[in-house]
Amino acid sequence: MAEFLQATLAFPAVLCTFLLVVCVGYWLLTLFGAVDVDEDAGDLLGALGFGGVPLTIALTLTIVVSWFLSLVGTVLLAGTGTVTRIVLGTVVLLVAVVLALLVTRLLVTPLRKVFHTGPGASRADFVGRTCVIRTGTVTGDFGQAEVHAEDGSSAIVQVRQAGEDDLRAGRTALIYDYDTDGEFFWVAPVETHLKD
Repeated sequence: MAEFLQATLAFPAVLCTFLLVVCVGYWLLTLFGAVDVDEDAGDLLGALGFGGVPLTIALTLTIVVSWFLSLVGTVLLAGTGTVTRIVLGTVVLLVAVVLALLVTRLLVTPLRKVFHTGPGASRADFVGRTCVIRTGTVTGDFGQAEVHAEDGSSAIVQVRQAGEDDLRAGRTALIYDYDTDGEFFWVAPVETHLKD
């Protein structure tokens, strides 16, 4: 245990150890309700690929990974001379920070869904999109189509048409309205809509 404490207080790990102590203090204050987790990583960290998660989470992940990597580097540098330790320690610190930023970017990607604060998906989001007919035909009281949302997911929706257009399976149609009472979308062939 004494060797571990000595390594955490040796250069370069000592710099990240201090930051880690600050992070632990912050999260303890958050746990007891003294401070709130902020909303977003902001423009600077958003440009680094950390957008969509709270700034404190992105920074904490970066600091924890940096601390671990610099601690490993400190242990590997044990027994070297002072000048060599300072030069190599600086390199270890820079490498640890760069690698920590890359690892944090990977870790933040799945967390974006957890912290998504935008408006929820709505059926009205499909209006104006094209769809592919999945039933044999679409009439005024029957039909289904597959439509893709902005996030890339797809949905099978109920569709109807007002005219007698040839809407068969595999054809593309434009969703132009949503009927809230019947809970279906009005569609028209893309070619017909483009001519109007």
